[in-house]
Amino acid sequence: MTEEEKNKIVWNERESKFETEDKKAYLEYEVRCNGGVNVMDITHTYVPPTKRGLGLASHLCAAAFSHAQHHSLSIIPSCSYVSDTFLPRNPTWNSILYKEDVKKSNM
Repeated sequence: MTEEEKNKIVWNERESKFETEDKKAYLEYEVRCNGGVNVMDITHTYVPPTKRGLGLASHLCAAAFSHAQHHSLSIIPSCSYVSDTFLPRNPTWNSILYKEDVKKSNM
């Protein structure tokens, strides 16, 4: 398997992950219903030290966001990499973020 093949991003539906073909880098999520809206809560992103600097975390996020968009899911960015690094660098994805009802959050 070439390095490029090892770093290919695949969807592992059974384990609720997007991961590299070699399973060393991954993004974990949970799908659930929040107030009648189906959401993908991205909970964790991990890239091992040997694979850092290749843009894999960003590629994992892009795969998850694209998947959510195509399946009409809103995103909750619980993972700090997603909220603090990926979204500021890729603001076009803000359109699919889950937005709570303002009235409910003020109660």
